[in-house]
Amino acid sequence: MGMTIAEKILAAKAGKDSVKPGELIMARIDVALANDVTAPLAIKAFEDVGAEDVFDRERIALVPDHFTPNKDIKAAQQAKMVREFAYKYWIKWYFEVGRVGIEHALLPEQGIVVPGDLVIGADSHTCTYGALGAFATGVGSTDLGCAMATGEVWLKVPYTLRFNIEGKKRPYVTGKDIILHIIGMIGVDGARYRAMEFGGSVIRELCMDERFTICNMAIEAGGKTGIIEPDDITKEYVKERAQREPVYYTSDEDASYEKVYDVDISNLEPVVALPHLPENVKPVREVNDIEIDQVVIGSCTNGRITDLRQAAEVLKGRKVHPRVRLIVIPATQKIWEQAMEEGLFKIFVEAGAAISCPTCGPCLGGHMGILAEGERAVATTNRNFVGRMGHPKSEVYLASPYVAAASAVAGRIAHPDEL
Repeated sequence: MGMTIAEKILAAKAGKDSVKPGELIMARIDVALANDVTAPLAIKAFEDVGAEDVFDRERIALVPDHFTPNKDIKAAQQAKMVREFAYKYWIKWYFEVGRVGIEHALLPEQGIVVPGDLVIGADSHTCTYGALGAFATGVGSTDLGCAMATGEVWLKVPYTLRFNIEGKKRPYVTGKDIILHIIGMIGVDGARYRAMEFGGSVIRELCMDERFTICNMAIEAGGKTGIIEPDDITKEYVKERAQREPVYYTSDEDASYEKVYDVDISNLEPVVALPHLPENVKPVREVNDIEIDQVVIGSCTNGRITDLRQAAEVLKGRKVHPRVRLIVIPATQKIWEQAMEEGLFKIFVEAGAAISCPTCGPCLGGHMGILAEGERAVATTNRNFVGRMGHPKSEVYLASPYVAAASAVAGRIAHPDEL
């Protein structure tokens, strides 16, 4: 019996010829990741076990991106703790404000994660890197602290769900719409502790930015990871970035899947996930009477250059509704610079948007756009739980950059072709 791409990576990292779903393994990690919220707890665990050094200073990434630039004294103290740990152990991949980006956009951009890697991060959206053909998953800070000392982690090999995405994309349909559609199909626990393997003709046509979006939100269906087999588009992306030699795995033809979903998106239109779950998905046209107060375009889900271009396409020559606040957050410094050079910032500013340096900011209710009681936001982020972006009685609607930008102009949830 053959193996899936996820099983092949885990077998290689466990030093085994093969693994099977449900098997417990100890695996050697390639990258361990933490941010300014989760790293302090991991550092405490690292110290509590009596570790004297990290397992590899070039295999740990510390990315202060959640409450940075420091929003208050507590945030400053956390960031200081991470900074001092990085300096003490000469961590190569520590990123200070002014060089930092949102972690799940930054690591692939910098070539720190490469195809074939096993990556663990003390952040649930670590699954993003599966778009490169890596096995990437979130872990608790205690597990991460121990892994920083040992270079190993124990895992249970997940069953794999296969999603074959076929059909012809309609105008304004993006990777965000595809993954929201899938989450709407199977629910927020439909892939609990499963590897979600995405393939098919539609996936093969998507750029890397949209593939990252899809894998990023695997966790919103309960997935252990999202993963896409590498192809020429992957290799082209990796070629100029990789800090290490990539290993390209593919699933065997006779690999065993727990379930196979055939998803035809030919009739899929832009969608929005209504409060308070990512599975509460509706076509935009069915909910275009909902007035809004704020729009956020950014995050580890949709803060890449493709996303900013899509937003600018809608906003060019238009104005943000007088009642709406539009916040644009490029995911990394390089993306920020590229957007500036391409003239996207001019479009955003002339439309009436505020542009931020890279930060997670409002996505987790941190800063740079907190919602008051009763306010509604359309966001290109990944979660819309109660109180996610501010007051418990606020509401978050998840959508693509196209829909978010159109909504900013209309003052209500809007389809781009309404403008």
